[in-house]
Amino acid sequence: MKNTIKKITYLIVLLLAFSNCQDDDQTFGAILAPTDFEVSVAIQGQDTDNPDGDGSGFVTFTTSAKNAISYEYIFEDGTSNNTSSNTYQKRFTSTGVNTYEVTVVAKGTGGLSSSKTLNVTVLSTFSDVEAVGFLTGGSTKKWYFAAFEPAHLGVGPNNADAANNFWPNYYGAVPFEKAASAESSCLYDNELTFYLENDILKYELNNGGSTFFNAAFESVGGGSAGYDFCYNFDTTGQKTVSLAPSNSLAVQNGVPGQMRGTEMQFSDNGFMGYYVGQSTYEIISISNDRLAVRFVAGNDPALAWYHIFTTTPYVDQVAGNGPDEYTDLVWFDEFDTDGAPDPTKWTYDIGAGGWGNGEFQYYTNSSSNSVVSNGTLKITAKAEDLNGSSYTSARLKTEGLYDFTYGKVEVRAKLPSGGGTWPAIWMLGSNFSTVGWPACGEIDIMEHKGNEPNIIHGTLHYPDNSAGNGVTDNITISNASSEFHLYSVEWSPNQIKFFVDDIPFHTFTNTSTTPFNADFFMILNVAMGGTFGGAIDPAFIESAMEVDYVRVYQ
Repeated sequence: MKNTIKKITYLIVLLLAFSNCQDDDQTFGAILAPTDFEVSVAIQGQDTDNPDGDGSGFVTFTTSAKNAISYEYIFEDGTSNNTSSNTYQKRFTSTGVNTYEVTVVAKGTGGLSSSKTLNVTVLSTFSDVEAVGFLTGGSTKKWYFAAFEPAHLGVGPNNADAANNFWPNYYGAVPFEKAASAESSCLYDNELTFYLENDILKYELNNGGSTFFNAAFESVGGGSAGYDFCYNFDTTGQKTVSLAPSNSLAVQNGVPGQMRGTEMQFSDNGFMGYYVGQSTYEIISISNDRLAVRFVAGNDPALAWYHIFTTTPYVDQVAGNGPDEYTDLVWFDEFDTDGAPDPTKWTYDIGAGGWGNGEFQYYTNSSSNSVVSNGTLKITAKAEDLNGSSYTSARLKTEGLYDFTYGKVEVRAKLPSGGGTWPAIWMLGSNFSTVGWPACGEIDIMEHKGNEPNIIHGTLHYPDNSAGNGVTDNITISNASSEFHLYSVEWSPNQIKFFVDDIPFHTFTNTSTTPFNADFFMILNVAMGGTFGGAIDPAFIESAMEVDYVRVYQ
């Protein structure tokens, strides 16, 4: 009898337990597989004349399925995307007309799913072969935060203000700033590798096990510090990088040389070391050993963030073995072809008055004022009337043809003679047309007064240091107007150093607060009189600055 009671009791307990489990399952709803699954494809710009689209590479997928709660798109380049939306836009970036295999998975409850595989043929006309070459070195290249540079991590506004929306004018980290605290030092552990795999651009981030998180995204890293902090975070895994044209607010400024116009899109939530919830970065500038990028914060479209990278590992940056040693010749003019200056390298300023310096010459593009002959460029100032001016001369510049950030500039030249002559070898910030002078910055590699022969001046102008308040020094040499001398400047994120014949005579400490951390262009000219040149000798007839070569190293 007791055993019968025990069996009945056990059976009742089992029935109650089974009933309770059934009640719990009902809270999750029915387990259903997606049905009636359809996928449609729309290629941007596709019409009778353009069956593969307008070249943008954009394809919009529209899906529908009964009982689907999300969709996954899987692409043959290794990228994928999960979304609860029934539309998804993908940009295919391989140049030319290409056919891609795409698998779309409709996901239902309980892990049930349905899938479809289709082929999409689309045209993409965008490419940036040079950028890929710089990023990968043709195969594989490693990049590191340029800790030695001012504003290697920075932030500024993302708005229509063309004077401020392309640089980190809110905040720029000073050199090695993030090494001062364990809360941020992991930033410098990042090693970014770009490489080519079957002509597809790939990327991997080795963060040393820890990522520097913006406070707004600390929950992604599992933290709660309430401020930017290094959290343990796994970044392993291969990402695919697609290049596409950028249309950011900075690009829309339309200033030549200000932005490259190329953006990098990283697959699978890839990012470049500092986590702000963004996987799209636009390239500001890139060279063999320097990469500057701009990107909009994932949670705040009003903010633009900035990173600067170098190919020099952090330990070498600390040791001072970074790219301050500029040895690669990247641009030059040897002036070995007689005739007009090379129009692919030089253009002219035309006009009178010296743009505020009270000068007396009229700048022309005439061969009587600038010509290449017998292996030198000759810029000749002459006493002759033209358009109300009593003298003519020339001012050549590389603006819009060659602009660069940092490097060593060498100019071998023989200077004009005569009271009032004012030859100059100098550089001006490429944003001159948008921010004006002196906000753009000016680097005067060499200035000389005919009234003070053989004294060579090296000067920097920038806000609060304009006109006669420039930061300057000088050196006295011999035979400046009868012999060639080498005038040069070494311009780095840390300093700007002036030389004559390899003898240093002026050093300026560069910081993130100066305008000397962006692109500049070069200028060669001979002025007459003005605020610097002084009184003109009434017997002056003509004299020339001869330039043997101009070379830029990075």
